[in-house]
Amino acid sequence: MSAAILSRPLVSLALPEKGVARYAALAFLAIAGTLLLTLSAKTKVVLGPVDMSLQTLAVLGIAATFGLRLGVATLLLYMAEGAMGFPVFQSTPEKGIGIAYMMGTTGGFLAGFVVMAAIVGWAADRGWDRNPFKLFGAMLAAEVVMMAMGFAWLAGIIGAAASWQFGVAPFILPDLIKVALAAAIVPAVWALFARS
Repeated sequence: MSAAILSRPLVSLALPEKGVARYAALAFLAIAGTLLLTLSAKTKVVLGPVDMSLQTLAVLGIAATFGLRLGVATLLLYMAEGAMGFPVFQSTPEKGIGIAYMMGTTGGFLAGFVVMAAIVGWAADRGWDRNPFKLFGAMLAAEVVMMAMGFAWLAGIIGAAASWQFGVAPFILPDLIKVALAAAIVPAVWALFARS
């Protein structure tokens, strides 16, 4: 494979090279990505006192597959949908919708998802999505940044101790599993394409 192909994200294999068809495909992928994010937010896995979603896995997968630009654009579109009042986030509309929900306890985590997509997308654009160890490192760094942003925001609302106890600690192991899973899946898909 040439160096040019090795520096493109996985989604580039399915995109038209240029023209209206390319932009239509990008728009379709961004909208499909927001639907996947919504489904992952609504999919709850109950492990102990807190409900966990598959959203972190979806963000990591989208960013690694779409790359920096399309990955971040997809997350920003998702945030815009939520800000407009669409019930796209976890526990919406039960716990509120729109800007009010986004400024609540999950605000830092939501902003962290955008940064997470940027970090992982940047790595994918550089070919790290073909190597599970490099991709795991990038995804782990993105996870730490997202958790730190969520922790800081939540600590400003309920205090540092409660923020750690309820907003970070219960999610460490499950999110590590999601990072490992995403870091294994994307390079495996690349390997399948390399064989064909």
